[in-house]
Amino acid sequence: MKKFNLFKEIVVIAKDDFLRAANSGKRFAITYKGGIEYEPFAPELISIYEGSIPPLSPLSTTTSRPIPSMLGDAYRIVEDDERILIKAAGAWQSIIGWNRLRALYDDTTGDGIDRFSDKELETIGWHATEFNISYREIVEQFEEKCEGVLLCIEQEEPYQFSGMGFVFDIDSARNIGFEYCAATVKDKLENDEDFATLSDDEEEAALYFKIPL
Repeated sequence: MKKFNLFKEIVVIAKDDFLRAANSGKRFAITYKGGIEYEPFAPELISIYEGSIPPLSPLSTTTSRPIPSMLGDAYRIVEDDERILIKAAGAWQSIIGWNRLRALYDDTTGDGIDRFSDKELETIGWHATEFNISYREIVEQFEEKCEGVLLCIEQEEPYQFSGMGFVFDIDSARNIGFEYCAATVKDKLENDEDFATLSDDEEEAALYFKIPL
């Protein structure tokens, strides 16, 4: 997976496309790649802005307004000829709200990752916890082996991280997650004394991972 750190990345959009969306009166999104999309949004959308730009008041004494004011103070914006350059880290809390339901996993709180949005992967993760395999361990497999995006804010000093994961091929992620958990459970059954005898839930989990008892 590619890490897209909003502290470092600049999102570049075409000025004409943005002004067309801003003047449309419609709700639109700016993607992390710099595209413009209109509602209804695709389930795979990864956005750094979602909303509509209110029209100027009829009482306004001006016929135009600065582009930075359209998106709000949370964004740092530079106009460069026909392009608009956006730093979006300041809007992180809003970005979480827009994208959370579309992300495969949410690592934006101090509690860590506790669920997958995909039902099949959630079942894998739920069974894996019987053998003390954390969601974080499974996610590390995705981040190493899957195509996707880790949309995040991350800085070194003082260290700060908050992120959401998006996998482009969910079938691949399911296979990778299942195979990793099955291999880990098999190893623990063979080598970990804590699993010399199994509870009913542990037996059920082992059978789920197709490990004969």
